[in-house]
Amino acid sequence: MTAPRLSDVPDALFDDRRPRIQRYMDLVIGERGWGALVRYELVMLCSAWVPGALGLLLRAKLYPLLLGACGRNVSFGVNVTLRHPRKIRIQDDVAIDDGCVLDAKGAANQGIQVGRRVFLGRNSILACKDGDIVLEDGVNVSYNCAVFSASSVRIGAQTLLAAYCYVVGGGHDFDQLDRPVVQQGRPSKGIEIGPGGWLGAGAVILDGVSVGHDAVIGAHAVVTQDIPPFAVAAGAPARVVRDRQNGARP
Repeated sequence: MTAPRLSDVPDALFDDRRPRIQRYMDLVIGERGWGALVRYELVMLCSAWVPGALGLLLRAKLYPLLLGACGRNVSFGVNVTLRHPRKIRIQDDVAIDDGCVLDAKGAANQGIQVGRRVFLGRNSILACKDGDIVLEDGVNVSYNCAVFSASSVRIGAQTLLAAYCYVVGGGHDFDQLDRPVVQQGRPSKGIEIGPGGWLGAGAVILDGVSVGHDAVIGAHAVVTQDIPPFAVAAGAPARVVRDRQNGARP
């Protein structure tokens, strides 16, 4: 029997044609087999919830056993969630704060790649649905941010995401009036955010958008079209209000 696509999480979750343990392995662990299951369960049971310095030490030693790759000096806060961990690759000097979710779910995707000296703030989420996410070196993600990918999302080096940013690399078709939106297609063009920029608090970057290098996006802006390099954009929908290079206004 063919398992449902992992992008269709409700179907995969409630498909009672397969045993619950298989559904759990497909949705959470990303591989079948008792060895993978026992390893994942033991690591999470023994370290995910442990507070303080002891917890940091345990997770630094045990979480890399689950990951596709993990560099030196990587710290994981309390209750960091890993899904499909073999498709998560982290380089050196990375800090992942309490309550973060790294979900590399997908049937054929590459998953999540985190570069050097990246900070991921408390309760932030990197979530794939058959897509890929790349955080290049020096990316700083504040708390309660969400980065979602159904195809490809790349955030360039030294880019700053303030709190509550939402980078959503996917959407829903809604043209068919006789079907609920949730049952229609899920297109994704991907998102490219250039290096050196700043997304203000609560900024939303929608699917199919490219944000140029060194651009600044104002707080609560909703970016629906490409933003050129060095631009300052604000509003909903966002529009360019200034050029950082010469101060010119459109």
